[in-house]
Amino acid sequence: MTGNDTIAAISTALGEGAIAIVRISGPDAVSVARKILKRQDFPEHSRMYLTSLVDSSGAITDRVLCVHFRRPNSYTGEDIIEIHTHGGILPARTCLELALRNGARIAEPGEFTRRAFENGRIDLTQSEGVLSVITSRSIEALHAAARTLTGELSRAVQKIHDDVLSLQGSLEVQLDFPEGETLSGLDTVAGIGRAISELEGLIPRCSAGMILSEGVRVVIAGRPNAGKSSLLNELLGRNRAIVTDIPGTTRDIIEECITIGGIPVRLTDTAGLRETGDIIEAEGVRLALEAMNGSDICLYVLDGSGAITQEDRDYIGSLEGRNAIVIISKSDLKARAGDIDTSLTKIHVSAKTHDGIDALKSAIYDMAAGNAAISSGLNVSASQLEDLRGALGALREGRNAAVNGDGEDVTAGLLGSARLALLRVLGVGAGDELIDSMFSRFCVGK
Repeated sequence: MTGNDTIAAISTALGEGAIAIVRISGPDAVSVARKILKRQDFPEHSRMYLTSLVDSSGAITDRVLCVHFRRPNSYTGEDIIEIHTHGGILPARTCLELALRNGARIAEPGEFTRRAFENGRIDLTQSEGVLSVITSRSIEALHAAARTLTGELSRAVQKIHDDVLSLQGSLEVQLDFPEGETLSGLDTVAGIGRAISELEGLIPRCSAGMILSEGVRVVIAGRPNAGKSSLLNELLGRNRAIVTDIPGTTRDIIEECITIGGIPVRLTDTAGLRETGDIIEAEGVRLALEAMNGSDICLYVLDGSGAITQEDRDYIGSLEGRNAIVIISKSDLKARAGDIDTSLTKIHVSAKTHDGIDALKSAIYDMAAGNAAISSGLNVSASQLEDLRGALGALREGRNAAVNGDGEDVTAGLLGSARLALLRVLGVGAGDELIDSMFSRFCVGK
């Protein structure tokens, strides 16, 4: 629950700049400001005033701008005072220390946004949107976060919830008053079907938001000297990994990030897969196999200028049915490798001529995006996406129960389960552990 105390924090990044902002929120925000500013009145909501920051002796420490956001029309729903000092570590810290000495306490990570949530200014989906705006790594991710922050997801989930609640209520009325006006079985099935359709359209957008936020892990694997490190360098557009003709050059995991079509991609180059008596290289091989198993997408690199070994065939066979692409490298050389029987996508690339790199990036994007609606993504947490899928499952069971005539009580119960899952997405009934976990991901001052 929101506390009755007043909190303060620096809300801008520490360092030299044009301005720094110290935010104070709570019931005593105005009285704290009056003790540390020359100006004593802030008559208009959201108007900015020029004044001076003073210490306990009355000495001026900075000329500042001050703005008062009156409750309940502020970010947190409480009185907020924002003091804009000159940029730099010392002016902002001095302002914060004065606020703390005069009745405020330091804010916890994400506490301003948590108070906004607990005071009903935003719901849990919008809180997730706030965090996603801050951490966005592509313009597509930023657009998805902004759509969530402005309430697009909240409105969609709320509408589905209200429709399900109406259906559930009608069924429960029929149980209590069977002689009254009843909802036909066909109407019930149709109503549930509409809710299912809306959720089926919403979930791919939320999956897209997860992909844009979390990204995918793409592991480059293969036998020594197959061209893995050259491929990493080509995808990065710069030389990151050492490339030599000596097999076993890469012995450790090398990780770098790129963005493909707005999707963050964490590229992992691994040690060559082979039997070895070298204890260090053997550890590299073990880590490579572990990375392959934990990857979202595996790029298995074959040396296109050499013969395909049985080990290659075995490794590729183990990737069947997974998100994996067979890369046939060194396509600028005369190919000696025979064809390999696999259902996996195969792409010929050359680090020397750059052939196939654009096709590979497109294939990675298509595999990462899957059925997700990347261009219209909405940000959610993993638990929120799980609840949306749980609501969809309960609705499908409810429709089956209605079709099979299992009884209004069974159908109503399943609709109730779906409705509770939708409420958890909005933060209603979410446990303290979940709420604590989410807001702990925020920085202090937000």
